[in-house]
Amino acid sequence: MTSTPTVTPPQRDPADVAPAESYRPADPVWVYRDGWRAGVIEAASPRAVTVTYRPGSHHRGTGVDTFTAPYVTSRDADDPTLDNRGLRLVRRRPAA
Repeated sequence: MTSTPTVTPPQRDPADVAPAESYRPADPVWVYRDGWRAGVIEAASPRAVTVTYRPGSHHRGTGVDTFTAPYVTSRDADDPTLDNRGLRLVRRRPAA
């Protein structure tokens, strides 16, 4: 899916819902939490996924929550707050 989804989870065609276990860590996704929000998969199991997501469009903060498959879908659109987070991390070295 290239843009924000327009249907709520109950309106989604079950044939369009990927199984939770098909997602992998770092996959970009949309999650439904009071509207569709950009997110990134942290972990997946056969029943649900754990996602870091942007709870609102006006805040740079993130939230982490668990979602079942109907509340998650793939995302192609870039999100500068979430995508490439690993590139901004700096490895610390303990003081000698």
